[in-house]
Amino acid sequence: MKAVERAKLVRSLRQESRRLRLLVLVIGFFLVTLTFVVVSKPDALLFNLNGRLSVDQAPRSLLIRQTVDDDDARTQRSAAAQDPKVVDDEEGTSEEEEEKRALTSEPEQAKNEEKTTESQLLGSGAGEEKKGKEGHHGGHHKMTLPTVSNYTIRDAEDDSAKQEETKLGAVADESDANGRSQLQARNNAEWERKPLCDFSNFRANVCEMRGNIKIHPNASSVMYMEPASSKRNEVWKIKPYPRKGDELCLGKLRELTVKSSKVAPECTKYHNVPAVVFALTGYTGNLFHDFTDVLVPLFTTASEFNGEVQFLITDMAVWWTNKYHVVFEKLSKYPLIDFNKDGEVHCFKHAIVGLHAYMEFTIDSSKAPHNYSMVDFNRFMRRTYSLPRDTVSALGEIPKSKPRLLIISRQRTRMFLNLPEIVKMAEELGFEVVVEEANVSSDLSHFSKVVNSVDVMMGVHGAGLTNCVFLPDKATLIQIVPWGGIEGVCRIDFGNPSEQMGLRYKQYSIAVHESSLTDQYPLDHEIFKNPLAFHKGFEFIRQTFMDKQNVRLDCNRFRPVLLETLDQLNQ
Repeated sequence: MKAVERAKLVRSLRQESRRLRLLVLVIGFFLVTLTFVVVSKPDALLFNLNGRLSVDQAPRSLLIRQTVDDDDARTQRSAAAQDPKVVDDEEGTSEEEEEKRALTSEPEQAKNEEKTTESQLLGSGAGEEKKGKEGHHGGHHKMTLPTVSNYTIRDAEDDSAKQEETKLGAVADESDANGRSQLQARNNAEWERKPLCDFSNFRANVCEMRGNIKIHPNASSVMYMEPASSKRNEVWKIKPYPRKGDELCLGKLRELTVKSSKVAPECTKYHNVPAVVFALTGYTGNLFHDFTDVLVPLFTTASEFNGEVQFLITDMAVWWTNKYHVVFEKLSKYPLIDFNKDGEVHCFKHAIVGLHAYMEFTIDSSKAPHNYSMVDFNRFMRRTYSLPRDTVSALGEIPKSKPRLLIISRQRTRMFLNLPEIVKMAEELGFEVVVEEANVSSDLSHFSKVVNSVDVMMGVHGAGLTNCVFLPDKATLIQIVPWGGIEGVCRIDFGNPSEQMGLRYKQYSIAVHESSLTDQYPLDHEIFKNPLAFHKGFEFIRQTFMDKQNVRLDCNRFRPVLLETLDQLNQ
């Protein structure tokens, strides 16, 4: 029995001895750790004490200050450990500022990182290049990669890290510069290979250049300056108005020479924005041609620059630019330059001579810059003239309001001979009728607001229907087609464009008894039996079926068109 108790006592003493040794080890480890914390101030403690990231979450871009080996440096470090806000007494920089500076430094490249791609280098830009140089070579302190503790890698490891850092920095800088140079070289090479002008479009010739461009109005020339080694020798003649092949129109316009050159006059005026050069005279002065020949093509060509573009206009008519001054001010922030009267030598880095144009009064969104469409143009015109209605309201949405119908009247040709009867019939159907005449001298600001206020606009084929650009979305355009087999022309001029703007479109072709031509020709005349026989060119068609014809609308025959329009307004 005594032997058993003695054995238990021995085991108990041995356990107490182990506990004592373990306690001594724990206390010793704690004292060593405490000494380590006070002396070295590891990053983990700094991050946790200040409520920031833990050390394993710290970004690899964080660079740690190189430890100074002399005793003074150790003294400063001990002081910093006692006051976590103080990091550099000499510069008086707080730890927060120092950490912010470190976090915004360029990341150090690890040896096993993949090689930086060309696109990443190009995306970094000059600012990153400068920042990288400062991270590698600038500043008061030496830097190295971070470690888990705040111990500094010294001696051979320190030298190796610094050499690797310098090497990586030099490679990155060189790659960055090379990448940008290669991209610029490719862009330049692409434009150098590309012809200065594109004459393939059946409607409009356009020249576009990027590089060193000099525009000399006195010499009617646009010069693309070539390097001395270039063998290109291009000369183009262009009249920058989108009526290609129409000699009657283009014969009035100034011809420009677009050419590659190695010799040119010195620049007298420099521009930091692109240039767009175009002509005005042509057929402008007719509302339809104002839009289809200038305003729509100009919108298509210049909208992408958001006002940062300079217009140079050949054959400029001041009265015309005054009439559409709000459009020019919306497209360009700079005063118009009258090309014919300008004596400067203008220098640009990007120039477009001519305007992008397609079919009549339309935009081919598949070819236009940024896929612009007539919907965009319709919105642009409403925005330019500060028009309040973007879309029509369904009938009944506004109590006691009637759908508004605008009838475009004419005073010389293609007039409504029974206008009061038409107005009465429309009012009986429930329309509020507005009658307005659109002509060259119309106040466009006023007229645009009238058009925007209505739900339906109707008129005989003619320039007045061009005002449909101010209609709200889902409004209806009704075109009355005169006698003469010109339905195709009417649809091209206004049917297709209005539908492309998001409008509803109806086309009503008058019968023989609704035409004033019955007052000039007998009913058995060829003009009624076979009007297509008179299609001997547009001028003949215009003189026969447009300039000499008026309309006496058959209200009973036309009534279903207005009833169908009312039904659509309910949808």
